[in-house]
Amino acid sequence: MIKIKLSDLLGKHKMTQKALADMTHIRPATVSKMYYEEVKRIDINQLNNICKAFNCEISELLEFIPDEKE
Repeated sequence: MIKIKLSDLLGKHKMTQKALADMTHIRPATVSKMYYEEVKRIDINQLNNICKAFNCEISELLEFIPDEKE
């Protein structure tokens, strides 16, 4: 599973979802879906814009967590 750590980054930078949406030109609804990890797909340009906004590496935004075997 891929974990989207947007909530962590917003908290660390004391930024609102609205401020990030305005800064990155990503729809507020899309930012909200990323925040709550409800998004099914993320555009590469969106990832690029978020990394630019936070001056971070992609690994600070996305994390791979292996699925537990049944």
